[in-house]
Amino acid sequence: QVQLVESGGGLVQAGGSLRLSCAASGSIFRFNDMGWYRQAPGKQRELVAAISRGGSTNYADSVKGRFTISRDNAKDTVYLQMSSLKPEDTAVYYCHANIVPGLHYWGQGTQVTVSS
Repeated sequence: QVQLVESGGGLVQAGGSLRLSCAASGSIFRFNDMGWYRQAPGKQRELVAAISRGGSTNYADSVKGRFTISRDNAKDTVYLQMSSLKPEDTAVYYCHANIVPGLHYWGQGTQVTVSS
């Protein structure tokens, strides 16, 4: 069983920045990949950014150039640095860990609210 605990969400004005953290109970260097998803009210959960075990990254088009995903294997933590935030970034952000194909875990989510 892997537990993922997100932190760093909150209320920020448009144009501001936030850094989300996801602390894992396991050794993330063994995980296939980790990522951040978000879900806004009335919308489906969508991938925001992902980082592979080798460090390759993938971003949603809507956040490219504004968000950066990174991982610290020594701390078993994944980060999402969010800059130039927009009201449309408002959502609950979830950490996701893909351990091996078919085995994955979710965090409980952290709210990000961007005011205009």
